[in-house]
Amino acid sequence: MKRIAVYCGAAAGNDPAYQQATLQLADWLVANQLELVYGGGGVGLMGLLANEVLTAGGKVHGVMPKELADRGAALTKLTDLQIVANMSVRKQTMLALADGCIALPGGPGTLEEIIEAFSWARIGDNDNPCVFYNVAGYYDPLRQMFDDMTAKGFLTPADRQKLLFSDSLAEILPFMNSYVPPKVRTYPQASGL
Repeated sequence: MKRIAVYCGAAAGNDPAYQQATLQLADWLVANQLELVYGGGGVGLMGLLANEVLTAGGKVHGVMPKELADRGAALTKLTDLQIVANMSVRKQTMLALADGCIALPGGPGTLEEIIEAFSWARIGDNDNPCVFYNVAGYYDPLRQMFDDMTAKGFLTPADRQKLLFSDSLAEILPFMNSYVPPKVRTYPQASGL
């Protein structure tokens, strides 16, 4: 494990616990000699995370779509910043650079990124472990939804175990280090419904 992609809000949220957890995650990354891969922004939890990692002496790799960079969204003092064509390339690049994925609280973009990473793992296109850093219970409803998917036959119990929801940084690295990607799904001869 060398680099972790962190998905999080371009807003800070209205609970100070989100900002506090972001600072703790930044310090945890540096303490564990893990480099940050993130969306390249300078505002909200994204900016707070990147600035804290840099202040603590860590390395930060940003990946930002040209459209957002042209609007001034990029944090320019990063270890390196890649400007890419669009959001799809951004997500692919972040996954390629990272060895694991963590979602802090965030909005629809954060959810899209981490859920896509997990979905891609299920079809064999992503070997990175995915974790929801469940600060102040933010992701409790989503955890319940994944449990319901499993109970209702849309997600296998084995695959559900490949996705961690945790409010403990101490639990995340052992999960990532012991992670084995889901078995790639195969599709026997389609027989219709």
